[in-house]
Amino acid sequence: MDRLTNTIRPYAWGSTTAIAELLGVEPTGEPQAEMWMGAHPGAPSRTGRGPLDEVIDEDPARELGRAAVARFGPRLPFLLKLLAAGAPLSLQVHPDLEQAREGYEDEESRGVPIDAPHRNYKDANHKPELICALTEFDGLCGFRDPVEAADLLAGLGVDSLKPYVDLLHAKPQEGALREVLTAVLTADPEQMAATVTEVTAAAERLGGAYAPYAGIAHHYPGDPGVIAAMLLNHVRLQPGEALFLGAGVPHAYLDGLGVEIMANSDNVLRCGLTPKHVDVPELLRIVRFEATEPGILRPEATPDGEEVYDTPIDEFRLSRFVLPEGAASHDLTAATPQILLCVAGSVRVGDAGELAPGQSVFVPAEEKTEVSGVGTVFRATVVA
Repeated sequence: MDRLTNTIRPYAWGSTTAIAELLGVEPTGEPQAEMWMGAHPGAPSRTGRGPLDEVIDEDPARELGRAAVARFGPRLPFLLKLLAAGAPLSLQVHPDLEQAREGYEDEESRGVPIDAPHRNYKDANHKPELICALTEFDGLCGFRDPVEAADLLAGLGVDSLKPYVDLLHAKPQEGALREVLTAVLTADPEQMAATVTEVTAAAERLGGAYAPYAGIAHHYPGDPGVIAAMLLNHVRLQPGEALFLGAGVPHAYLDGLGVEIMANSDNVLRCGLTPKHVDVPELLRIVRFEATEPGILRPEATPDGEEVYDTPIDEFRLSRFVLPEGAASHDLTAATPQILLCVAGSVRVGDAGELAPGQSVFVPAEEKTEVSGVGTVFRATVVA
């Protein structure tokens, strides 16, 4: 097995302290948004044998196991991250597998450069994801019931929001949400900026349920995504709780530290809260306009002490072991590839030795592996 050296991404929305505190090092003073663990070509983990993507390329069946290669191809199907949000991320959705393949093939056939700022599809894969909170974690996930969204907007007392309120009351659910989001994202920029300024002032004055949106507006003044965000459910996770985000579900992370796992893809369509490209027609093709409950996940314990976060996705499976003083070791040997990440205490993983918080290892398929110690370790693997 291989101890991993991982890249920390300095995106502007990242916390300046959360990842450093977990690692037990001094903060740099710069944002540290994500620590990537895996074989994504954009920032592969490094091992004593070389970059993890190159290690896997040399012998996929050995590293990943024949079943995983047969099902997902000769690459690690997931990307594991520590995610530390100090400011809201962009409001976004991800395509399903068919939509991703269609979009990627279309942009390839039109010769859109892969690094073009207006390109939507970097690959032909979907990007379902799961975020598990390590601290209290705020986010937005899925559409509210249109009537609830209408009441929230109406409570601000901003006249220019009245057409949206009326639409949300008047139409069936899907039509109401589609028309309002379309209207918000295609409105005259100057008029929308003025509306968002009024909304911000009202949200700051009212507080309570409006406080998260006042915070968003502070980071993205005048952005139409502030109004779009109010159409979504606000969620606050407690440590150990998680959210699964499937295709077409609009979402954004606002604040907190968590462990995130996703299918190995980079496909994002943005709805706002960003200076980056927003492709409204393609976005409207991908978004699922249905009101949903956020569906907070709590881990389900197995008889051997593994706590599993159940999702409908096979490209990844996330679980954790919370190891108390005097606990027996756990045999984690599996026919699939694994990444093990310590987030608390001190745990021993096979011949890789002791892991402190923030340290991780890659375990090839069939590699004999035991975990012991006192602490918490997350286990990322696949269902093959």
